[in-house]
Amino acid sequence: MKKNIAIIMGGYSSEYKISLTSGNVVYETLDASKYTPYRIHIFKDKWVYVDEENMEFPIDKNDFSINVGSYKVTFDCVFNAIHGSPGEDGFMQGYFNLLNIPHTSCDMYQASLTFNKRDCLSVLKPYGIKTAESFYLNLGDTVNENAIVSKVGLPCFVKANKAGSSFGVSKVHKKEDLQNAIDVAFKEDDEIIIESFLDGTEVSVGVITYKGETKVLPITEIVSENDFFDYEAKYLGKSQEITPARLTKAQEEKVTIEAKKVYEVLKMKGFSRSEFIFKDGEPHLLEMNTVPGLTRESILPQQAAAANISLADLFDNAIEEALKSLP
Repeated sequence: MKKNIAIIMGGYSSEYKISLTSGNVVYETLDASKYTPYRIHIFKDKWVYVDEENMEFPIDKNDFSINVGSYKVTFDCVFNAIHGSPGEDGFMQGYFNLLNIPHTSCDMYQASLTFNKRDCLSVLKPYGIKTAESFYLNLGDTVNENAIVSKVGLPCFVKANKAGSSFGVSKVHKKEDLQNAIDVAFKEDDEIIIESFLDGTEVSVGVITYKGETKVLPITEIVSENDFFDYEAKYLGKSQEITPARLTKAQEEKVTIEAKKVYEVLKMKGFSRSEFIFKDGEPHLLEMNTVPGLTRESILPQQAAAANISLADLFDNAIEEALKSLP
C-alpha cells in the first residue's frame, strides 16, 4: 500500500521561495509506485495542501491532516523541505514529534542548535573543531568598533546568527563600514556573529544517514565570482561548484573526518551540509545546514550524483530512514 507523504515547503523566512523550489523537486521526484506525495505550504498566515489545480485545502493542525472532499487524509511521513524557520530551527520537528509523525530531518534539539550559529560553534569547540575568531552582538548592545576589529581583524564577516542562504551577511573591509553591515544583519535576526576572514579554499561537505550508516558524500569546492559565497553566488550562477573538490589527499581526508565527526557529535539524522574553509591546511567549520537545498542544481544533490545516488534514491532513503523511527 502506498504511503502518504507530506512535503512541507515555504516557511516564515526570506528563504521561502528557495524552499518552494526544493519542495516541488521532491514532489516531482518521489517514486509514484511507493508514495502519494502532497504539497503542503507552510506560511505564517496559512498551512494548506495545494493540489494539481492549485486548489488549497487547510491543514487541521490538531493532527496535521487534511479533508479533501469527503476524505480525511493523514500522513505516514513528513518530508521536510523548509529552509529557515520553522522547518530548520526545531519548531516543526517538535510539532511532529508530539504528533508521533516521522519526519526526514534531524530531531528538534539538533535543528535548534545548528540553526543558531553561535551556539553550534560553541558546542563543537571542545571537541577540537576549528572555527574562525568571532565576536557576538545582540540587538541593543553598544557597538564598539575598535573592540570588534581588535578581536576579529579586517576584513571580517558580519552575519545574522539565525538565517540562511547568506541573507544578512556582509563582508566588511573597512571599520567605517561595520555599522551598516551590522544594521543589515539585524534586519534578519536580533543576534549577530562577526567572524574573522579565513583566506583559503572553501568547501561544502554533505553528510547523510544512508542505509543506516553515516555517509560523507563527495566534497564540493566553492569558487565565487563575488567577494564571497553570497545569495547571487548560490542561486544566480555567480559561482563555480566543483565536485569533487580540487583538494590534496591530506585535505580531503581531514575535512571528511571533521565533517563526519561534527555529524556524529551532534547526533544528527537526515541530511546535512557543512561549510568549511581551509586555513594553514586545516579545515575550519563555518556552519551546518540541516535542510540544505534540494533542487537538481543544489550542492547536496550534486554530491549525491557524484556518489552514484540518484535524486529518487536520495529522497526514498530519507523517508525509509525516517520510518525506522516509528516505535
